[in-house]
Amino acid sequence: MSHLKSLTLTVAPHQIERNPKLLRRQRLIERLEEQQKLAADPTFTVLVRRWIKDLDGVKQPFDRQKRVKPWWKADGNGSLVLVLKNGLKTMEIEKGKPGIVVGPVARLETVLATLKAATKAGELDAALEAASGSGDGRGVPGRAKAA
Repeated sequence: MSHLKSLTLTVAPHQIERNPKLLRRQRLIERLEEQQKLAADPTFTVLVRRWIKDLDGVKQPFDRQKRVKPWWKADGNGSLVLVLKNGLKTMEIEKGKPGIVVGPVARLETVLATLKAATKAGELDAALEAASGSGDGRGVPGRAKAA
């Protein structure tokens, strides 16, 4: 009983509040880190764990390799152009300009590090929100609501 007396007790909150902006930032930072690893190693893959049922109906973990697609492409001049993605959507940092000119391949990692720092600072929040299609949260974004 003396161990419990040393603890400070309080009322537990009903639900921890989750900030969607911070979740979007963290997801983009994770994807940028994957792109950095892909730039360093072109054979980089991500290990994904799925649960499947075996013949007896018992769920078993199953690990598989998921290919990471590069967000950059070479233009006609031989320099790279980087396009940020949020899921399947392309993010526009400025209106009508989704591409970021990287230049030579050697600059790719520094541009990715700069974008990661900008994401942590919250500079890409408006682009993330626009690309996420977050509406009022009551259904599928972009779909017309029945009156």
